[in-house]
Amino acid sequence: AADGAAPDPICADRPGQGNSSCTVPAGKIQFESTLVDWTRDRASGERTDALVIGETAIKLGLTSRADIELILSPYNQATVHSGGLRERAAGFGDVLVRAKYRLTADTSPVQATLLPFVKIPTTKRALGNGKVEGGLAVPIQWAIPGSPLSLTLGPELDLVADGDGRGHHLAMVQVAGLGVPLSSRLSVSADVLGAWDWDPAGTTRHYSAGASAALLLSNDVQLDAGVNLGLNRAAPDVQVYSGIALRF
Repeated sequence: AADGAAPDPICADRPGQGNSSCTVPAGKIQFESTLVDWTRDRASGERTDALVIGETAIKLGLTSRADIELILSPYNQATVHSGGLRERAAGFGDVLVRAKYRLTADTSPVQATLLPFVKIPTTKRALGNGKVEGGLAVPIQWAIPGSPLSLTLGPELDLVADGDGRGHHLAMVQVAGLGVPLSSRLSVSADVLGAWDWDPAGTTRHYSAGASAALLLSNDVQLDAGVNLGLNRAAPDVQVYSGIALRF
């Protein structure tokens, strides 16, 4: 925002399956928290229910184009139902460290950002793979001329651990979405995601579609909710989530 003008509304990575192209303003601190995130997946005769509560991204604006981010996940629970038996594991999740650098000017109709990240394995083996992983995402947003719609793209290339734990391999994610404001405070969006994991043991493909809504309570407070549905067997069947974003 220009000097003396009201600050621009908060811009968060949530909701949706991708990331936003915006960064936190210089000197500002932003919290983006999952209130509740529940996922159900049925595969090979098993049903897995995953619950995440309180996962929070803590972001600090460094310049008008750059921020750093720490993502903490204090409570994760996975419950596996198989043949009448139930196994449950719960605990602190992995830690994610990210940085964002916006490549384009504030006034550009196309916004593009570099988003490198690394995962630090801090969770118990039952909830994670115990390996350092990382990647690079490039969130892109285009305000379509003559239309209230905005198009978002989220190409991402990751280096992830092999299933046998002996090395790392490449994986890729692609997200495409459309968003539209219904009012000055309420916006809705829909997106599709494709993910490809080229593990030496065999390639897996994951496709899902999502819908979400975000409500601005003020320029510095946003509430959101969304649902994602799996489009193939490798994807979780359903994910439902809600959250909040705060800027100080």
